[in-house]
Amino acid sequence: MVITAKQEALVVNSWNEMKDDAPTFALKFFLRLFEIIPAAEKRFSFLRDSSLPLEKNPKLKAHAMGVFVMTCEAATQLRKTGKVDVGANTSVKHLASIHFKNGIADVHFEV
Repeated sequence: MVITAKQEALVVNSWNEMKDDAPTFALKFFLRLFEIIPAAEKRFSFLRDSSLPLEKNPKLKAHAMGVFVMTCEAATQLRKTGKVDVGANTSVKHLASIHFKNGIADVHFEV
């Protein structure tokens, strides 16, 4: 996969616009995802046993923020090197292993 300079700039510029309030935007992203696909919530093991409302769940907030940061870093790395080196990023590697273990497939990311 190749990312253009324009695509990288869109991700980086979006990040720069949002970073001061990134935790709020990141959480809103996942709340919207669960609104669109309610069954997606069951894919998150840390949500299954929680009685907290989603918008107050600290694990969801942390996960959402991590996804935002990794997306920006991956876009920059992809543009600079032509690939995302998962081996060099232990948090991405860990997340990938969890997704694999839980049967997450490309189709789950279409939204």
